[in-house]
Amino acid sequence: MAGGAREVLTLQLGHFAGFVGAHWWNQQDAALGRATDAKESPGELCPDVLYRTGRTLHGQDTYTPRLILMDLKGSLSSLKEEGGLYRDKQLDAAIAWQGKLTTHKEELCPKNPYLQDFLSAEGVLSSDGVWRVKSIPNGKGSPPLTTATTPKPLIPTEASIRVWSDFLRVHLHPRSICMIQKYNHDGEAGRLEAFGQGESVLKEPKYQEELEDRLHFYVEECDYLQGFQILCDLHDGFSGVGAKAAELLQDEYSGRGIITWGLLPGPYHRGEAQRNIYRLLNTAFGLVHLAAHSSLVCPLSLGGSLGLRPEPPVNFPYLHYDATLPFHCSAILATALDTVTVPYRLCSSPVSMVHLADMLSFCGKKVVTAGATIPFPLAPGQSLPDSLMQFGGATPWTPLSACGEPSGTRCFAQSVVLRGIDRACHTSQLTPGTPPPSSLHACTTGEEVLAQYLQQQQPRVMSSSHLLLTPYRVAPPYPHLFSSCSPQGMVLDGSPKGAAVESIPVFGALCSSSSLHQTLEALARDLTKLDLRRWASFMDAGVEHDDEPSVFVQRSSMLQD
Repeated sequence: MAGGAREVLTLQLGHFAGFVGAHWWNQQDAALGRATDAKESPGELCPDVLYRTGRTLHGQDTYTPRLILMDLKGSLSSLKEEGGLYRDKQLDAAIAWQGKLTTHKEELCPKNPYLQDFLSAEGVLSSDGVWRVKSIPNGKGSPPLTTATTPKPLIPTEASIRVWSDFLRVHLHPRSICMIQKYNHDGEAGRLEAFGQGESVLKEPKYQEELEDRLHFYVEECDYLQGFQILCDLHDGFSGVGAKAAELLQDEYSGRGIITWGLLPGPYHRGEAQRNIYRLLNTAFGLVHLAAHSSLVCPLSLGGSLGLRPEPPVNFPYLHYDATLPFHCSAILATALDTVTVPYRLCSSPVSMVHLADMLSFCGKKVVTAGATIPFPLAPGQSLPDSLMQFGGATPWTPLSACGEPSGTRCFAQSVVLRGIDRACHTSQLTPGTPPPSSLHACTTGEEVLAQYLQQQQPRVMSSSHLLLTPYRVAPPYPHLFSSCSPQGMVLDGSPKGAAVESIPVFGALCSSSSLHQTLEALARDLTKLDLRRWASFMDAGVEHDDEPSVFVQRSSMLQD
């Protein structure tokens, strides 16, 4: 296996998953652009884990995400289902029929102004119908956005973002997008709103065969496939799509890792009774069925609760966001996701998806929680030991699995990643003869500092830690969320002056914790108060009456200490 990337195939299921995925792929694209800069240090993350090489019919080399995404009719806006990278107008014009033709042309959705500017900066469609991409160093990534014709960064406005494709700046392969035409993205009718509906989608031969065909296409070109990561909406019928997709992967690719990220959008309102009940049911059924077929499952949300009672969204001291905007919420979750998935994307690492899942699956319990500090609070002149000591005994990261504050809960195993701290700040630079203020200040490497800090915080917890120099890039179209930060994400006193934030340090963690068990116990109590017979469409979608108690049994078995 030496020298070969351990490939991962990503499945992106649902519209909010599309938002998170768009930010995720934009981040990979930004990192690729930086990797071609001679001033940058050699990459710590291997892009080939997530990307594949290819070639168009005209011999143009391509580098596109190894991705299958599913969404509903009307969700793509101006993005074409087959993408734009492999399109050939010459072939489109080659029509064998010589008789009279009548053309019916559907009115196209206007392209987001941000994407219009981005495409003009990236390349041109020549008169012969061939897309001419501007030169890309090493043949990977997108060219720099700052050119003679685009002197300023291209930034979309929140008002211009309606769907995830409005800010996706990455070209996709023609086999990436799979549309579910029988359900609508917009409007009140024809919605994919129940778990059973989602399961039924992948029971239909049309969609099942289409998914299997795309899986085979991507898997067969992999040399060292380590597994699959599923980004899946939990709050609607895509929880059922995800459960069925995970079951298919488990059946066909036994032994490969399957890590599922269950995504929930921003806060909800008590007055939306039916939507809240469906969200509750879809989340419960989704978590249980996804855990049955995945190596590891982690819910991701900025909400404070999974239950019926609304809780305020989580707070970040140096980050200001609008929890009602999917564009903002998904950017934060993508930042955390890109950080906690580092272990199985490193250029050199013994950690695979299967190993990570095995380490975190405490006593076989496969549902874990996530947390992150965004940005990690390092001030100018501070060292890593200085910053870590400021947390005291408190948990250093903000919870991102809608489980409330982790205080008073037990952690059994954790995988921790700290990224974006300059090597000069890894250890304390004390004047010779100065007694160290803590044991962390006596450490000689950053890795030792981080490992000892985790040991002090959780002495009985099995911890795996990684320290990376690579920061998280917040290049446009990432929203402006950071206050009091320098361009490199260092925390400043007062309002920052000068350039915008370009990158940030991030502290992220995955934990096998009792907090999720407590949360799902509360979720179960909410569910016991419901009479499913009152929710006709949920029952008509294929959920059996007898399935309700089995959910509770499975949940308890899955998460009890």
